[in-house]
Amino acid sequence: MHNFLRTLAMACGLLVALPAHPVLAADTALPGWLDRVVDEVTTTARDGTSEIYFPVHTYHIRWAYTKEKIDDFQENALGLGYGRGRFDEKGNWHGLYAMGFQDSHYKPEWLAGYGWKTYWRLSENARFGLGYTAGFTTRSDLGHYTPVPAILPIGSIDYRETSLEAAYVPGGKGFGNILFFWLKWHPGYPSSTSKAAP
Repeated sequence: MHNFLRTLAMACGLLVALPAHPVLAADTALPGWLDRVVDEVTTTARDGTSEIYFPVHTYHIRWAYTKEKIDDFQENALGLGYGRGRFDEKGNWHGLYAMGFQDSHYKPEWLAGYGWKTYWRLSENARFGLGYTAGFTTRSDLGHYTPVPAILPIGSIDYRETSLEAAYVPGGKGFGNILFFWLKWHPGYPSSTSKAAP
């Protein structure tokens, strides 16, 4: 548990330090798409505000696994994470985050990356979001914590400052096909006055 907290603290410290990083802040000539990526990441790190992540559940889609495997899995993916998020002028969310939680085999898993979502308003204080996340994960059974890149679809149901969010991990029979759920709390988010209103 001590190593878990120390590693999470280091990841969160990196998020906080990102805006001042000289390489990201430098005005260098980059390809158009890479320049946009660097701009979105640095703007989010600089202008975003704190978000707290609470991983809660890993659901293995039942047709992809035997009952014996399901019974053997850990699906209560309890953990903790920190991020920085912002809404742009179009009402889309941008976020940077780092999370640590128990994987399906009771081992620590680490996930960090960038996310983007667009929204549809459900009521004055509730909205539905869809988007993607791109980042890296590390697990004991994937090269003994070798970082593995991932681009995944994400969705959320938001109510005021709290949201239930999920990512889908694609796969086949006996691997992947997972829905990963977490709660996110963003203190200070506006509700009915948010720019995220469509």
